Amino acid sequence: MESFTVDTPGRDGMVEITDRVAQAISRSARRGGVAQIFVMHTTAGLCVNENADPDVVHDLLKEFDRLFPWEQPFHRHAEGNTAAHAKAILTGNSIAVPLRRNGRLDLGTWQGIYLCEFDGPRTRTVKVVVLEEANDDKID
Repeated sequence: MESFTVDTPGRDGMVEITDRVAQAISRSARRGGVAQIFVMHTTAGLCVNENADPDVVHDLLKEFDRLFPWEQPFHRHAEGNTAAHAKAILTGNSIAVPLRRNGRLDLGTWQGIYLCEFDGPRTRTVKVVVLEEANDDKID
């Protein structure tokens, strides 16, 4: 298992971590299979999304805010970050990405892996585990 940290710049944001995940995978001796990526926090999430047009990230953050406005008079959570928890639940805290036999991420042309920050700025920890593909020669 590999891990790395990401310093997020603001309260809400999406930081592309595709290269950091690829580096973590390259440090693993395993090749082929699936990379399981997990964020260790309840107010941050992960997603695979378009990485070619930065307006997509901007628009998504606006939609998250529309769905879960930061300030709501009926929120009872003492820390005042209920919206961040809801957004993190929506994105999820883990993703699985297939790996090619050479160990590289098998993402689409316009896809990238993003850490979604909903209660920053903070330092977030991401863990990466490579689950190897079964060797068909060894299966009875």
